[in-house]
Amino acid sequence: MDRKKTLWQLIALRAVQSPDSIFLRDESGQILTYLDYQRAAEKVASALSKRGIGAASTVAWQLPNWQEALLLAGALSRLGATQVPMLSILRDATVGFICRQVSADLLVTPRVWKEFDYAGMAARIANEQNGLATLAFDSRASGGEGLPMCEDVLPVPATEPAESAVKWVFYTSGTTADPKGAKHTDDSLIATGSGMVGVLELFADDVVPLVFPFTHIGGFSWLVAFLLTGCECLLVEAFSADVIPYLKKHKVTVAGAGVVFAQTYLKVQRTQPDTPIMPALRYVTGGGSTKPPQLHEEVKEGLACAGFISGYGMTECPIAVMNTVRDPDDRLANTEGRPLPGMQIRIKGQDGQILGPGEQGVIWLRGPHQSQGYVDSALDAEAFDSEGFFNSGDLGQVDVEGWLSVTGRAKDIIIRKGENISASKVEGILYSHPDIAEIAVVALPDEERGELCCAVVELKNPDKALSLELLSRFGLEQGLLKQELPERLEIVDSLPRNPSGKVLKEALKKRYA
Repeated sequence: MDRKKTLWQLIALRAVQSPDSIFLRDESGQILTYLDYQRAAEKVASALSKRGIGAASTVAWQLPNWQEALLLAGALSRLGATQVPMLSILRDATVGFICRQVSADLLVTPRVWKEFDYAGMAARIANEQNGLATLAFDSRASGGEGLPMCEDVLPVPATEPAESAVKWVFYTSGTTADPKGAKHTDDSLIATGSGMVGVLELFADDVVPLVFPFTHIGGFSWLVAFLLTGCECLLVEAFSADVIPYLKKHKVTVAGAGVVFAQTYLKVQRTQPDTPIMPALRYVTGGGSTKPPQLHEEVKEGLACAGFISGYGMTECPIAVMNTVRDPDDRLANTEGRPLPGMQIRIKGQDGQILGPGEQGVIWLRGPHQSQGYVDSALDAEAFDSEGFFNSGDLGQVDVEGWLSVTGRAKDIIIRKGENISASKVEGILYSHPDIAEIAVVALPDEERGELCCAVVELKNPDKALSLELLSRFGLEQGLLKQELPERLEIVDSLPRNPSGKVLKEALKKRYA
């Protein structure tokens, strides 16, 4: 596969190779074949071209998992415009900041979604930014008019951006006050998707639900995967356990896409142990957060599949490392796999020295999946070293055979009386408690200790009591040191998460500080 193709060239090629194969299916029952998708994207591109959008334009857009979101991505790729996809949870301050920083020419949103007036927000932002146009619409699945289309397709000039041409900006919150925009190329997105297709052994007859926001960079890795293989995408507008019958009906073979999603599938399966909730399932994929080692075996046994196939990456360098469907169980449970083709890993100590196998340090990454730096170039000096390796901000270690184990965020530690405690280690051990469904460990300020270790827990059975004393006894039995034991326990109905499934630890710290 020539990774120097553009996204639009992949769309056009797949329309020729699999014209009648289903590409998209949504919960309303609407279907698009690959040929339908190409033709509809051409019509949207023509309508946008009439509005002045072209290769020199920057379009920020914020859409749920509607068919229109994938149509817009295809249309803008056809035009060669720079795209800035944004998560639907973002509001005025953040969306306005992003539009200003990238000098957006157009902001595309729903009119209203989940009772929020996106059109009103877009109008307020445009009122403060000269030259910013807006486009708001309702999805066709809900009876709306959808994106504008030209039935008579205009001869839109085909564009072939150079390998280094930045055509995508994805924003990540990072650790700064303002979000950080990572600049990507078609080549970096296609390299990521191509690597994922290889290790997951995806085929044309696979059916894959898009359960997390498409506008997350992982959504575009999957878009590339769909186009490379011709498999079917099931759109899920908003994930919950209620969508599982929809996934079962359409014979999902690969379910994603992270720890919280896998845990949801397991919870539902436990309520009906004799009836598989997804009988055609091959495996569950994951990424975006550290996994409990027990999760692989739980998924393998509970969902009767190959288990939990996870990967590691971030907005600046998506899916740098991933397990394969043929890895042994101990590797699937305890590592994130080995680097995908072309990717390199270095583990560095606090002094910047490169560490050897088995030594824990900060993970640095370099390779074809990597972004071209940040929109705010002042951030690049701290993020990249002199050889172009990117500082992930995560801690981990690589063994002699190249398998990466991620042990937590460099800043996700509890400093108790001057001693560092890994939140990830404590979570991984306590997660195996038979009464715990999900757990997050956070640092809370404490006058005596500096920081104390707080475990925030969801119980499998809310009616069953769990005390700090019982939890501590279990932790000691499983190998935690006394100084690593939680000193506070909070029981919650559900942990706060972002749309990609990551636990919002800062929210927990504020709640319990």
